[in-house]
Amino acid sequence: MSTLSYETDRRPQPNNPCLRSDEVHLLSLLATGLPVESVARRLHVCPRTVRRRCRGVCDKIGVSSVIEAVAWAARRGLI
Repeated sequence: MSTLSYETDRRPQPNNPCLRSDEVHLLSLLATGLPVESVARRLHVCPRTVRRRCRGVCDKIGVSSVIEAVAWAARRGLI
């Protein structure tokens, strides 16, 4: 099982950073509970790319895990 936690020292980003539509789509797929490998197949990329993109989204919005990123997007009505 792959883990998507990125424990690093992160500073909060602006309250409403703009996520691209592909980043929102990635979070919406992850919100359904699909494993990284299934998300990768749906996006036609490798699992490593999914993890890298997740890390980029987390960095952009200032959270430390994909779960937090999904919750962040849900609170803002993006997913």
